[in-house]
Amino acid sequence: MLSGAMSLASQPSLRSLPSLDVHDLNTSPSLHQCIATIKGHSSASAYVSALAVDGDSLYIASSDGSIRLWALDGASRSQEEQQQDDGCSSSSSSTTVADTDSSVKSLLATGNGGLLLSSHQDGKIRAWRAGSRRRDGETRPQLVLRAVLPTAVDRLRTCLLPWSYVEIRRHRRCTWVHHVDAVTALAVSPDGALLYSASWDRSIKVWRLPGFRCVESIAAAHDDAINALAVSPDGRVYTGSADKKIKAWTRGPGQRKHALVGTMERHRSAVNALALGANGKVLYSGACDRSVVVWESAGGGDGGMEATGTLRGHARAILCLAAAGELVCSGSADRTVRVWRRGGAENNGYTCLAVMESHGAAVKSLALVRGGRDDDGSCSSEGSSALVCSGALDGDVKIWSVFIPCL
Repeated sequence: MLSGAMSLASQPSLRSLPSLDVHDLNTSPSLHQCIATIKGHSSASAYVSALAVDGDSLYIASSDGSIRLWALDGASRSQEEQQQDDGCSSSSSSTTVADTDSSVKSLLATGNGGLLLSSHQDGKIRAWRAGSRRRDGETRPQLVLRAVLPTAVDRLRTCLLPWSYVEIRRHRRCTWVHHVDAVTALAVSPDGALLYSASWDRSIKVWRLPGFRCVESIAAAHDDAINALAVSPDGRVYTGSADKKIKAWTRGPGQRKHALVGTMERHRSAVNALALGANGKVLYSGACDRSVVVWESAGGGDGGMEATGTLRGHARAILCLAAAGELVCSGSADRTVRVWRRGGAENNGYTCLAVMESHGAAVKSLALVRGGRDDDGSCSSEGSSALVCSGALDGDVKIWSVFIPCL
């Protein structure tokens, strides 16, 4: 079940910010195409809760606690098949590579030696390494469990110290290294040395990598459950919460603890998703008010952000976001995915490149893979392309190919 912290209910759209979707190209069907559908488990109650891309591998997490693997190079084969088929072909080639006893809430591919991190309903974080196993004479991929956070070492070193205990509810205490509710979001610092986790228990925790030691906990970071987390290239941490607020945190030179440096309030309802684009210069936030708010640098030298406008078009709550470069994708409870491009108009306007509408349920998770660009990052004369992976509450994952015309 989805918690009330991340609601499917939609609230009135924002009226106080200008709309930035100045161009709309989605009337051209040639700009996007569904090239594969990865069917869900037979369990009707299991939904796709998170997606993560690591190289050519797409990891698919489900609410039943399982993690599956699908090879993204199969997308090119599916695209060739689609040239003769207008439908969205089904693929059964995904492989279950891990099973846990707790619903997966988020996935993070760190890019550090195949390390994959998953956060769960039980308040734990699991660290995995890509591996393989022999079964029926065949070698099959498998995730090997490296650690469960908090680790036994963390639990032991804190349980012996009286000051390590905090009260989590009346007559119940535990040590500060524990999340006591679902861990909903994960992010890694730019240098890969720190892991950040956010939870419905309203706290943020900081873990040292690669040893997985908890080094900091920010209790009551928000007034309600935290749903989203993003870290910018300069190390600034952004959190989005059901209290309708986005907060910015940073740790200055020589400081050991993170401090609150800004509170951003524009949404009228729970913030469900955050994503950073344009090399960390733009922050996108999605909420139940059906709008994606665009935040850009305030130019004050303190790294603060200010709301510059909204991307409108969804009919229901925004549940997930993904961004890369000048592209941002939004998934909604209205069962659609929208792809937007920054630039190409005056005042940093946005173009809606595609609206994908073939999902049978609310879109809960997204992953964006950008490709087809020149070595200098510019767009070739033929344009570029992107793969958008979207997972829904009906358990299906769809792979989309989106053509991106040059500006």
